[in-house]
Amino acid sequence: MKKLFVLLCVLLVLSFSLFAQGTKDAGKATLRVGMVTDAGTIDDKSFNQGTWEGILRAQKDFSLDVKYLKPAGTTEADYLKEIGNLVDAGYTMIICPGFKFETALFEAQDKYPNTKFVLLDGEPHSADYSVFRIEKNVVGLYWAEHQSGFLAGLAAALQIKNGSFGFIGGMEIPAVQKFNWGFQQGVRYANANYKTNIRMDQVNNLYQGSFDNISAGQQIAAAMYDRGVDVIFAAAGGVGVGVINEAKNRGSSGQKVWVIGVDVDQYAEGLMPNGKSIILTSAMKYLDRASYDMIVDELNGRFPGGEILRLNATNDGVGIPAENPNLDKSVTDEVAKVFAKLKSGEVTVADKSDGLFK
Repeated sequence: MKKLFVLLCVLLVLSFSLFAQGTKDAGKATLRVGMVTDAGTIDDKSFNQGTWEGILRAQKDFSLDVKYLKPAGTTEADYLKEIGNLVDAGYTMIICPGFKFETALFEAQDKYPNTKFVLLDGEPHSADYSVFRIEKNVVGLYWAEHQSGFLAGLAAALQIKNGSFGFIGGMEIPAVQKFNWGFQQGVRYANANYKTNIRMDQVNNLYQGSFDNISAGQQIAAAMYDRGVDVIFAAAGGVGVGVINEAKNRGSSGQKVWVIGVDVDQYAEGLMPNGKSIILTSAMKYLDRASYDMIVDELNGRFPGGEILRLNATNDGVGIPAENPNLDKSVTDEVAKVFAKLKSGEVTVADKSDGLFK
């Protein structure tokens, strides 16, 4: 009888274990992740695409149902409409890339309390900025773009050594401004500490005013290259695609010009018919890692709702690609040393424009 009792206990424990495992797997199977795109397309080679790639990786790893919707415009009403469409379709987690979602999520967090929201590059606030409030169903993420821009500027200066650099931004918003300010500091750091000779003239430092005007990006880049600029850092979404297109055209005809990519590793987007790329390096924010990690946290019951997360050098939230055929190993090794100093606080990068071009 004792043996029978023990056997029954073992079977009971196993059945509970299998039930618990089945419940866990069912939770994974029922999580549906949606995304509403910001300005531009899902294949913008930048912010939207980087975010979506992380979602797709989670879909593959956990067999999730995922979907993105592209709004008709970029107003709060446009975003709320697509958020509502995803909620109505049963998507229980929605990832929104870009600061333009801040006011939309200020409303959505109350309207859809059972939906988890991830806001990349911002936090919910009222339209007049008088009230900042983040509920338990929302997590906001910020990046230290100035650190990423700094590393890209340093790497480019060490590789080129002598020449002229330019910057083309999309909208003049904090995230893009910080890329610019950090980039300028990286160039100055190289000039001061490694005896490089890189010029940055104010005429070659500007914001186009949007994130989706490809033709404008190409025209501005053409004017800069004609003025003798060797390297353009394009932090501009679709506008940056135009910059890359112009550089590829010139590179294919033998001209030596470069682009620094943004948000994601854009090396593949700069490939020319000869198999080489005009992307010298990229100032990365690891967007795919952020969206992926937030999904994993939700799957494991540790969604950091109500929190503002800040990703920087100390938690490996920013950087440049570890490998790029256009950078010498001596350059990547030196940048790695400076990155370690950023992590330790020995080297600091300002997130303000004091003393820099505006």
